[in-house]
Amino acid sequence: MDLKALIRDIPDFPQPGIIFRDITTLLKNAQGLKYVIDSLAVETQKLEVLPDYIVGIESRGFIFAPALAYHLDGGFVPVRKKGKLPAQVFSIEYDLEYGTDILEIHQDAFTAGAKVMIVDDVIATGGTAKATADLLTQMGCDIVAYGFIVELEGLQGRNKLPDVPIISLVKYS
Repeated sequence: MDLKALIRDIPDFPQPGIIFRDITTLLKNAQGLKYVIDSLAVETQKLEVLPDYIVGIESRGFIFAPALAYHLDGGFVPVRKKGKLPAQVFSIEYDLEYGTDILEIHQDAFTAGAKVMIVDDVIATGGTAKATADLLTQMGCDIVAYGFIVELEGLQGRNKLPDVPIISLVKYS
């Protein structure tokens, strides 16, 4: 399936010179959405080490991670923006293009040694994905893979990530 045909390009968003890859047009296509989830599951099942948990990054990672966890008979754990989780959390502050942000996860989300896969919709500069990996590593998790729908290769985000398999279904240079 040609996923690029289902992804809408929006020029000059959020600022001039940027082409925003809008996946909402992919999400509303039933066959496209099914293809994405099935493809992530097939590629993940090829890994040497399978994850116990799929970690979804707020917010669009929440769309794909639970469905993938269901396919793999694993658990789903959310990583959220600051102040969204009700129990005790671990936090990490990380740099954005124009400032900083904070991600949080429940302290009791895993036991040490849990095998996890981090899932989000897009990898661009890699900052959010790396911060998530750093947070999980501090908790004693073993990161076994990443999964993304879209990879913006020109921003070289994968270079910031740990040396684990990275699944990306659509690549833009």
